[in-house]
Amino acid sequence: MGNNCVGSRVSKDGLFESISNSIWWSRPTDDMITQTSREIFTETRPETAPPVQNKPPEQVKIVKVETKPAQPPKPKKPRHVKRMSSAGLQADSVLQTKTGHLKEYYNLGRKLGHGQFGTTFLCVEKATGKEYACKSIAKRKLLTKDDVEDVRREIQIMYHLAGHPNVISIKGAYEDAVAVHVVMELCAGGELFDRIIKRGHYTERKAAQLARTIVSVVEACHSLGVMHRDLKPENFLFVNEHEESPLKTIDFGLSIFFKPGEIFTDVVGSPYYVAPEVLRKCYGPEADVWSAGVIIYILLSGVPPFWAESEQEIFEEVLHGDLDFSSDPWPNISESAKDLVRKMLARDPKKRITAHEVLCHPWVQVDGMAPDKPLDPAVLSRLKQFSAMNKLKKMALRVIAENLSEEEIAGLKEMFKIIDTDNSGQITFEELKAGLKRFGANLNESEIHDLLQAADIDNSGTIDYGEFVAATLHLNKVERGDHLFAAFSYFDKDGSGYITQDELQQACEEFGISDIRLEDVIREVDQDNDGRIDYNEFVAMMQGGDTDLSKMGIQSNFSVGFREAVQVC
Repeated sequence: MGNNCVGSRVSKDGLFESISNSIWWSRPTDDMITQTSREIFTETRPETAPPVQNKPPEQVKIVKVETKPAQPPKPKKPRHVKRMSSAGLQADSVLQTKTGHLKEYYNLGRKLGHGQFGTTFLCVEKATGKEYACKSIAKRKLLTKDDVEDVRREIQIMYHLAGHPNVISIKGAYEDAVAVHVVMELCAGGELFDRIIKRGHYTERKAAQLARTIVSVVEACHSLGVMHRDLKPENFLFVNEHEESPLKTIDFGLSIFFKPGEIFTDVVGSPYYVAPEVLRKCYGPEADVWSAGVIIYILLSGVPPFWAESEQEIFEEVLHGDLDFSSDPWPNISESAKDLVRKMLARDPKKRITAHEVLCHPWVQVDGMAPDKPLDPAVLSRLKQFSAMNKLKKMALRVIAENLSEEEIAGLKEMFKIIDTDNSGQITFEELKAGLKRFGANLNESEIHDLLQAADIDNSGTIDYGEFVAATLHLNKVERGDHLFAAFSYFDKDGSGYITQDELQQACEEFGISDIRLEDVIREVDQDNDGRIDYNEFVAMMQGGDTDLSKMGIQSNFSVGFREAVQVC
């Protein structure tokens, strides 16, 4: 669940600091939502706040109010005390897949931080001694069914995005009687927010490098049908304290799956970074590009582009304020950087630059070089990768897909439903053609037919749900030993430790595969030429590259998609 910055302190030197805990707008009524938790502060303000576009603000002194409540008379014991029920505790299970107990596998260590719904601890995997972060979400704090669904969706989205180098990786999710525990990669280098505070602002070269990372995450999310909805410097962590440390996106508590053209109306996000169309309750994934644009403005100048003394005034600035390119250090910043910021902060989302277009902008390109060609949408990229695999690897991925938890494949299920427009459970040629076009792919009919044929393992003429998941599964799932062993065991029917030709024949019959030369499949994988496949040979096949990938033009598992299909109101 998200932890969001409410206000900030902006100094005359252009630095700003978070001063309060969380505001989380969700499921709004017609009026502005009441904030969930906030510390009480008083401010010594100048009589008139200076305009954003003219000069930096004056120093603002923050004083925390210490209040001592009067001692009331001792109340009489009420006859009946009504306690607020918790949907989290009432639910049979928050996670849709039964899990083991966290403490069977991990030892919990010191507290790393806390938010509205839970606490993050250092944890150590017992089997390997490797350190991770464990986010424990108290079920008693999940008061409504929507709160429960939000936790489920956050975990589903983390699994769905797993494999991107700049998205925090999820190790596993566990549930017990009192909490849901999410074990993930440990990022010990601190927040991007803190480094901005320390530096004041970045050089253009370094800001462009960070901008590439941030927008590549936005592009990956949108390509896979996910809107982050709470991009801000606090939600980017460095893996370590080194200057060139990798940067990771965290906290998908407000993220949501979306379909091309879908319009959202719930007001969520953080004041300085929220897009104007979100405040107007009519928005799509373009709102993420606005938030990324605000972050880039801050990286370059050290101050947010739209600021004021109160939240309502911040919203007014977001809706109507002018961009300030006259105050220091903007006169010394390149026109190319200003051009990009202007395009990302266009108030009309229809005129706003897309994440893919940001990555093609000269200011963020590596050495000023444009990409050779547009990147494939994620669905197309993965289908191409799958089509280059041999039959055994395709069948093995199908086995792995069938053994994944609901949380791990929920994102692919959403993508399948987008393409399967008649809800038949089968993707036809016409549906695949229309679906890939919606995702921004430009293929001729013969190429689409080849992709369908490659994903159609049982030769039925359509792609069923299981085949789609196997074909679009990110290959990071193959890295897990338990998945590999389960797949190998499926083929090794007699448990001998080898896959024989007879066993492979039996598996092909179960998958409805007839047009296959078993000898060729075994020969391709059988490294010691003994006529059978042992576990090490099987693992090498699953984790090895596929020789035809370069011929298929595959560049990345994560790329653009949805960008041409998205419509905004």
